[in-house]
Amino acid sequence: MQLGPRPAALGLLLLCAATVGAGDAEELHYPQGEHRSEYDREALLGGQEEVDEYVKLTPEEQHKRLKSIIKKIDLDSDGFLTESELSSWIQMSFKHYAMQEAKQQFVEYDKNGDGSVSWDEYNIQMYDRVIDFDENTALDDAEEESFRQLHLKDKKRFEKANQDSGPGLNLEEFIAFEHPEEVDYMTEFVIQEALEEHDKNGDGFVSLEEFLGDYRRDPTANEDPEWILVEKDRFLNDYDKDTDGRLDPQELLSWVVPNNQGIAQEEALHLIDEMDLNSDRKLSEAEILENQDLFLTSEATDYGRQLHDEYFYHDEL
Repeated sequence: MQLGPRPAALGLLLLCAATVGAGDAEELHYPQGEHRSEYDREALLGGQEEVDEYVKLTPEEQHKRLKSIIKKIDLDSDGFLTESELSSWIQMSFKHYAMQEAKQQFVEYDKNGDGSVSWDEYNIQMYDRVIDFDENTALDDAEEESFRQLHLKDKKRFEKANQDSGPGLNLEEFIAFEHPEEVDYMTEFVIQEALEEHDKNGDGFVSLEEFLGDYRRDPTANEDPEWILVEKDRFLNDYDKDTDGRLDPQELLSWVVPNNQGIAQEEALHLIDEMDLNSDRKLSEAEILENQDLFLTSEATDYGRQLHDEYFYHDEL
């Protein structure tokens, strides 16, 4: 079976609009090490639709909506935003927009508009045709076999997300399929799938060697390449929390389905470093309003997007 150009791989990735490749973002923001102020404006406004919406807001309305957002971030209502409050808000923002994106995708995938997405509709949206692989027959071509494996994994995830065993996925089930990291009943499936792929000796754990996959050091090299050193560091310092040299199922989950906690915490610390005028390691409303442009070009407001989304600035949130 010839597939033509290989479609994009369908890994279990947490979709987040604010996340681009770190190197790419850094180069766009600081080309040749020089800060490019236009980047902040572009990140704030987004596409033409966002630009049109932004220019409609008066400075007074921007100010009003921003103060409303600040009030909602301040969970204990003490008048200050802590690192924890900022991080929690940013994570909530990530999840909200991921869910909104899934809802928009659901409408696109539901070709016949019956309120559910069938496996055939999913294939048609992804590949413009229905693809059906034999689960028990490997393909000779390595690239096509790799795609077959990915496609079969997606089918298994699709079936697992379908809790009511109906002919397709309703909206809640579709969100579970697209974002298994956000749905409790998918957790065990995600862990088991990862173990099947990486736990080569079947002991229920993933060792460093299994984590690195097929890598074998070049016998003529004196040391591992840089990317391997980075991966080893991630294994030891990010994932292997109990330092026993292997990843248990929960540690494995943090690898295969990363959450946005680290990104959110880093951004929260950055905002405090930049905006905390009296060095008390928290932000007052006055400090934020003094640095309004910085706050509006950060993940705390999703680069200003929240000022146009009633979900965030409305009093009843």
